Amino acid sequence: MNRYLVMLMRRPQCDPAVVPLHRDFLETLRAQGRNEMSGPFGDKSGGAYLLHADSLDEALAIAHRDPAHTSGGWNVTVHEWLVA
Repeated sequence: MNRYLVMLMRRPQCDPAVVPLHRDFLETLRAQGRNEMSGPFGDKSGGAYLLHADSLDEALAIAHRDPAHTSGGWNVTVHEWLVA
């Protein structure tokens, strides 16, 4: 599996009630062995997680199921991360 950095940046319309759903989603990914690490940015502007997937298309499909994305409260970008 490859690694993908999923970055989430809060939008003004971000609903705080979605945060527990997002955390549950990340915990499910962790239990599946797909979420290597995750956490918020110190300035509260968003956060990131390191996702394991077979391809960029699969990583995008997973990230787009994240409640942070489906709620419309965060901008989500996915980058393949080539660890040196």
